[in-house]
Order: sequence, then C-alpha cells, then structure tokens
Amino acid sequence: MLSFEITLVFCVAGWQINCVKRIWSSPVTYIILLLVSTVIAYGPAIRGEFVWDDALYLRDNPLIQARDGLQRFWLTTEFTDYYALSNTSFWLEWRLWGTNPTGYHITNILLHALNALLLWQLLRQLKVRGAGWAGLAFALHPVNVMSVAWISERKNVLSLVFALLSGLAFFQWEDLKFRRWYWLAVAFFALALLSKTAVVMLPVVLLLLIWWRHGKLCQRDWLSVVPFFALSLGLGLVTMWFEQHHGIRSEIVQTAGFPGRLAGAGCVVWFYLGKALWPVGLNVIYPHCSFATGSVAAFFPLAALVSVVAILWRVRTAKSRAALVALGAFVTLLFPVLGFFKIGFMGYSNVADHWQYLPLISVLAVVGSASAQAVEVWRWRWLPVLGVIVLLGLGWGTWRRAHVWQSELRLWGDTVQQNPDAWMAHNNLGNALLREGRIDAAIAQYQSTIRLRPDYANAHYNLGIATYQSGRSADAVRQFREVIRLKPEAADAHNNLGAVLVNLGNTNEAIAEFHTAARLAPRWSEPRANLNRIGVRSDPDSR
Repeated sequence: MLSFEITLVFCVAGWQINCVKRIWSSPVTYIILLLVSTVIAYGPAIRGEFVWDDALYLRDNPLIQARDGLQRFWLTTEFTDYYALSNTSFWLEWRLWGTNPTGYHITNILLHALNALLLWQLLRQLKVRGAGWAGLAFALHPVNVMSVAWISERKNVLSLVFALLSGLAFFQWEDLKFRRWYWLAVAFFALALLSKTAVVMLPVVLLLLIWWRHGKLCQRDWLSVVPFFALSLGLGLVTMWFEQHHGIRSEIVQTAGFPGRLAGAGCVVWFYLGKALWPVGLNVIYPHCSFATGSVAAFFPLAALVSVVAILWRVRTAKSRAALVALGAFVTLLFPVLGFFKIGFMGYSNVADHWQYLPLISVLAVVGSASAQAVEVWRWRWLPVLGVIVLLGLGWGTWRRAHVWQSELRLWGDTVQQNPDAWMAHNNLGNALLREGRIDAAIAQYQSTIRLRPDYANAHYNLGIATYQSGRSADAVRQFREVIRLKPEAADAHNNLGAVLVNLGNTNEAIAEFHTAARLAPRWSEPRANLNRIGVRSDPDSR
C-alpha cells in the first residue's frame, strides 16, 4: 500500500510539471489538479481512527446520538462550546457514518479542498497575482494537517468555508453595489462564527483589504463593517463564557502579567511565520514559548515586528502597502491566540498548528504574488519549476504528517519523541498503550506524566488502574489515595479505591469508600452495586 501511494504521488508530480503552464489558464484543469492532489496528500488520514477529543466531540457525545441533540446544541449550554453549526454537521453525519471515522475524515478533506478553491477564487477576485499557486499551497501545506486530519477540528475547516464565502460576497458587493451581496456576506460571516469563532477578526481584515484596494478608508467603509463587528462581539462573548465555564474551569493556563504576554505575543508571531515558510518539526504540543521579561532581550521579537511594520508604513508604495496589509491580516487573525485571552489548550502549549489555519492564507498570498511578479516582470522563468518542487515538498510533508494522525499510538508517540516535556502527551500515550494491553509501557508513561506534573490527578488515577491490572494492589491504593487528596470529589477514585481494598481484605475501609462514592455521585449505580456484592446496604443518604 505504501509503494502504491508513493507511486501516485510521483504520477501527480509528473502531471503537475507537464501542466504547469496550462493550469493557470484552464480553471477545470486547475480544479481537478487541486482536488486530486489534496486527496492523495491526505490519503493516510482517511484510514485514521478517532483520536484525542474526537471521543468528547463525537464518538461518546450523548448530544450527537440524541434525537433532540440539534435543539440542545443550539438552545442550551450543555456542551463544552457553542460551535452549533459544526456540531450540527456531526449530528447529521452520525446518522450516516455512526462510529466509522472514515466518513468524517473524507468530509474534512473535501471541505479543506473547497477552502483552497474558495481562496483561489477570492484572490482572483482581488486581482492578486499567483492566486493559483496560493490555493494549491494552502491545500498541500503540512501545517494544515492538524485541522484536517483531526476530526474534532471540523469547526476550523467549516468556519473558513463560510469566512471565504463571506469575503467573496463582500467584495462582489463592493464591485457591483448590489445590496443582496452585502447581506449575503453578513449571513455567511454569522455561519462562520457559529462554526468556530476563530474568524472573529474578519471585520478588521476586511478593512485592511479595502484600504489596500482604495488607498483610504471613508465613512461608508467603516459603516459597512459595523454588522460584522456586532456579530464578532456577540458570539465572541458567548465563546469566552463557554471557555471560562466549560473549557478552562479551574485550570491555570496563563500566569504571566501583561508585559510577559506582550513579549510572548511577539515571539509567537515569529514562530507561526517560521512554520508557514518552513513547515518542519511540526508537533501537536510544542514547548511553551518563554514569557520571561527580566531582560530587554525578551522584547526583541516584538521590537523586530514593530520595526517591520513601521518601515512598511513609512515607505507606503503599492508593493509595501500590499505587504503591510498581508502582515497586518496575519497578526490580526492570530490576535485571539497570542496569549491575551484564556484558552484551555494553552494549559498544554501557547502555540498550535490549528490556530494558524486561517492566518496562513496571508503568507501564501504574499509568496504567490511575489513569485508571479518575478516571473511576469523580472522574467525569472525558472520559478514555475521551483514552484512545482515546493508544492511537491509541501504535499510530501502533508502525506507524512497525515500518517501521524492515524492512531493514538502514532500521534502521542510522535509528540513525546519531539517534546519529551509534554506531560499530557505522556498521559495520552499511556492510555493508548493500556488499551493495547502493554501495561508496563503504559505505567512508564504515567510515571513520566507525574514526574512532569505531580498535581495532575488524572495521571495518578490512570497509574492506579494500570498498577492494579499488573497485580500491584498496594501501589494502586497509593495512587487512588493521591487522586482523592488532589480531588476529594472524585467519585470514581473513591469507588476504585474501595474495590482494591476489598481485594486486600480491608472491607471496613472499602465500605466507607463505596458510601462516599455513592454520596458524591448519587445517580451512579456502581458504588451501590459494590456494596451489595459484599452484603452491605447502600447509605440511604447517598440515594
């Protein structure tokens, strides 16, 4: 199978080289090339399993399986976020694919290909040179694998579909002055926000693009984006509420003060720019960027970024204005994830590939435009061949990266290999190993997690399960007691501790633990069933 896929890649490579001149003048050829290339590059992901949050969002989500799930997604706060349109797509697909991940993967890949085609059309509408190259590069860029191969990130891919449609409709309105295009743009933007509020900064990007096209912003331009800002504010506040009450809860995700966050933001922008231009060493969980502000050097990345903006603003030629708008759009789209707001994922890392899915467009548009200008104006005829080589390299990187997302074992094994300090990855790898029956290897991963983060109760709980399965009941007791110390309300830890104590012959203490578990989780039947097994009636107060 591997050799077959490699052969397909090289067949497409030859096709690309032969068609490099024709595809730009033949939309049908371009569309076919983009679709085929995208499907081949993401081919390994089609065979992928449910990984990471896929259980929470899809496989084990009771709202997905419930007949009234759509109503509860849209009208209640039961779920962990308010990405109602993305969850609706999962609810509908569950009726088609059920627990078979293949269908969800294919949908994600096709939506990603659609994004690349919409990007191509939007850049053409804006008369940006190199639109075809930018579309293909976006389709094949390895940074996007996390958004496409991870089923749960459907929200990222779907939100961009509607954001690009919104941009197309908005500039169609600007060119033709038909009001229906304007309100269609507003409607598409609302759908984008309901898919994921990562597009919340789109109104600012629209203003930047208007300034780039006309060289100024008039009152009409400002008024035209007022409904967009109102939608961003409203659904942005909803997202912050859900993140605070469901995503973050008591987790500490950011300890730096404002100066530290400011310094970190400069570092993060350069990190993402580097990955966009040189996508190697990609990882699910990167090491935290330092927010130390004890020295002037901590602010060098931010100072360099501000200097680049100042130079481009000072020059303000047609070319520098385009570069300034592209950089401004890149930073603007990254703004929600630069560390100024609390996001649950930042408990693991303050950077992530899926946060760059939208901002990447700006970088690719600039590279594509500059390359096209070099060919048209400076007669650099060798650039198309170099462009094909770059596309092949991007596609190859995506194909290899998609393999990593095929299973939990591969995903977390690759993560800890690249970032040994990723405590959460060690814990998840331990879970994957335990499901495979590799108990000793799982125990080693849980121990690594505890070494890196001693207060992580889940790792102690998992280590208790693993040590008990390995016959080390005394060690299991210690781990469950540690869980209870860290989280006294953990009913499952009390129940499991009771089960282990029964096996050790300490029945009286086990009875107390079962009663505690029944009191903490009155709707959970297992603690009372355990009491019945040892001939004790459950505490009426726990019912």
